[in-house]
Amino acid sequence: MRFKMVMPKMGESIMEGTILKWLKAVGDKLDKDEIILEISTDKVDSEIPTPVEGVLAEIVAREGETIEVGKVIALIETGTAEAEVESQKAETTAPVLLEKETTAPAVLSKPAVSPGRFYSPVVLNMARQHGIGMEQLEKLPGTGLDGRVTKKDMLRLIEMGEPPAPAKPVPVQAVQNLVSSGALEIITMDHVRKSIAAHMIQSVQTSAHVSLYTEVDLINIEKIRERRKESFKQREGFGLSYMPFILEATVKALKEFPYLNASLQGETIQVKKFYNIGIAVAVGQGLIVPNVFAADEKNLLGLARVVNDLAVRARTRKLKPEEVTNGTFSISNFGVYGTTIGFPIINQPQSAILGVGATKKRAVVIDDAIAIRPVMYLSLTIDHRLIDGAMGSQFLERIRHLLEGYDPALVV
Repeated sequence: MRFKMVMPKMGESIMEGTILKWLKAVGDKLDKDEIILEISTDKVDSEIPTPVEGVLAEIVAREGETIEVGKVIALIETGTAEAEVESQKAETTAPVLLEKETTAPAVLSKPAVSPGRFYSPVVLNMARQHGIGMEQLEKLPGTGLDGRVTKKDMLRLIEMGEPPAPAKPVPVQAVQNLVSSGALEIITMDHVRKSIAAHMIQSVQTSAHVSLYTEVDLINIEKIRERRKESFKQREGFGLSYMPFILEATVKALKEFPYLNASLQGETIQVKKFYNIGIAVAVGQGLIVPNVFAADEKNLLGLARVVNDLAVRARTRKLKPEEVTNGTFSISNFGVYGTTIGFPIINQPQSAILGVGATKKRAVVIDDAIAIRPVMYLSLTIDHRLIDGAMGSQFLERIRHLLEGYDPALVV
């Protein structure tokens, strides 16, 4: 019997995935739950195990192809009737997921979208390739989950009248001459880089970005870290960083300034009463933002453990798709690379993002005297459609006050 392996559903809002790499070839023997391929979505890259034991009989979806959830990607020879039953079950789930798309109206008559909605990299790539601007895209009714524009919506728009593609400004021959001489190297963007680029462009086009910054004296936290450095690492297996303190202070400040934990949906404001804080982690040439869920329910030690766990699993590609969705606020720690200050782009559909710079010893004035203190610059980028400068400044200063107010005798 042949088991039909389908594109798995890797998150509530994820409706398609791109085949990055097949780790097995046709004819290879497969053990149940053995990793068989790598899949990338606009949220996360994942290693996918085979659901049954058998032999890989046919690869249906090739590397680089983007496949809808529920569609067959491979056939596995199992030799058992039970596998055929499971295969049929998998097939019957696919049409349910796609039913909403097949009932879409054929005529694009009403602009049934709100500004600021999310567009997948696939949709944005199709829009660029066919010269479809954001104004036209925003008027396109989406038939996907929560009104999202799908690949089928784009194909329908293109078939109704494709605009002319933009002309290429650089002469092809000039580029070829540079390449052949070794003066120019051309590298195709990978899926992760494309997803990041699309998400960042969409964010800048959606939100009115305004950035603020302040400096924080971390002498009290530094005393805690220095005093507990060896015992903490021996007990936990990793070092105590500044991030758990920043995360704890941020959550406390968010409770006082709820609009920083909100998002705009059209002309309505959704204020979240839960605190899922995304921590940006550099992975290879890309970036991923896993979430610390229910961060307000964890103490300092609990936050330290979760932050370390997410960072380790992000770099080893062990994150689950649901761990990079449903964030309410994000923190970008570019200070780990020595950068003093930066102004990150908001992670849509959130309304703000905190930037963490490197901690460096500086001369500061304390009680009219010069002292050497460990100082960190914190930046805050806000969506000015929702948050005014006064509120953003008060929020940022509240975080500073909380960080500077830690008891140096605290035991973690």
